[in-house]
Formats: sequence, structure tokens, C-alpha cells
Amino acid sequence: MSKRISHSLLDPYVGPPLSALYPHLRIPRWFPPEGIVAIGHLSAVCGAMGLALSSRFWWGGLVAAAGIAGNHLADCVDGKHARTTGQCRNGGELLDHFTDPLSFTYWLVGLAVACGRLDLGLVAVIVLMAMAVLTNLRAKLTGRFTLAAFGPTEFKALLVVFGLGLSVLAIGFPGSAMTTTGCLIGLAALTAVGLVLLPIQLVQSVREVNRCGAPPDTSDWETRRAA
Repeated sequence: MSKRISHSLLDPYVGPPLSALYPHLRIPRWFPPEGIVAIGHLSAVCGAMGLALSSRFWWGGLVAAAGIAGNHLADCVDGKHARTTGQCRNGGELLDHFTDPLSFTYWLVGLAVACGRLDLGLVAVIVLMAMAVLTNLRAKLTGRFTLAAFGPTEFKALLVVFGLGLSVLAIGFPGSAMTTTGCLIGLAALTAVGLVLLPIQLVQSVREVNRCGAPPDTSDWETRRAA
């Protein structure tokens, strides 16, 4: 299991209060932590649908903000529930890390649908998946799963604020194209940031695995056919 290290700017302020809500949620001890991951994933889907509808309905941004916030709450309590009830499993860890980048993908697609720019959304998704693969490969080679200063928590917080802002625009300027323009600006900004950060993180990751990674694997592939 990789050691988890977070350089997040918001985690020290957001994580503890959300984790402190765990006893008040009254989650049954028998309930599997994978179920919490699934609930968080469904919440992410709701957030994406809210973003997709935010340029047409004033409540779309509110649904987006609630869905993304709910996803992060589940992300903060699933591990605590697993440790508290003695249900820590590698499969649960895998499921958690598998669904996280999918949730981000849904939100980017939701923004792309809202502003009618699926081409830009495709670029954003490719960049996001590239960064997710890079993060996991670096963790595999170094034994450390590291989150950057602007990581998942910051991304979710930005989208929550953005969703609330879209609702304010829709209420303040009903019938105008300002929410659609806002979605386009938001998607373009996230894509541009990703395009800048990806090559930087790639170079840093290559240097890190060369410096701190395990000895290179020099073995050949073992090819086997089923009898």
C-alpha cells in the first residue's frame, strides 16, 4: 500500500470538520465502506447532471454544488468508517481511487454539455485522465501517493463555488446567455490550467521516480498460454 501524502491547501481546513461529522451520520457498523464510495459516486453523477442543466434552469447550479459537496463528504468518511468498523480492504481502496477520476470526468462533461462545447470537454477529459494515470504510476514506482497543492479538494471546492455562482447568475439574469458563457469560461479555464500543469507534473514525476523510485524492473515479460 502506497503511503499517502497530501500537500493540499484546503485539506487541513476542510477534511477534519467533515470527518468529525461521521458519528452524527449514524452509519450502521455492518454497512460496507464500499457502499459509502458508491453513494459518493452517485452524488457525483447528480452533481454532473446539475452542471449540465445549469445553463437552462436556475436550480441546476444548486444541484451541482450539493452533489459535488456530497461526493466529498463521502470521500472523507468512507475511510474513517472502514477503520472504525475494521473493514479496511484493498478492494475498497482500489474502488475509491478508481471512482475519483471518473467523478471529475462527469463534472467536466456536465460543463461541456451546459455550454455546448463537447470538443473542449473532450480535451479537458483527456488532460484529466492523463494526470490521474500519472499520479497512480508515480505512486506505484515511489510507494507514495502524493496530492498536489491544488488537488481534488481544491478542484471540488472550486466547482461548488462555481455551481452556486451559476445559480446566482441564472436568478439575477433570467433568460440571458450569461450562465452558458460562465460555463464556457469555467471549462476553458480548467482546461487551460490542466494543459499547463500536465507537462510540468510529467517532468517532475520522471525526476522523482528516477531519484526515489524502486530499482528499475529489468526482467522480461513472461508469456503464457492457457492449456
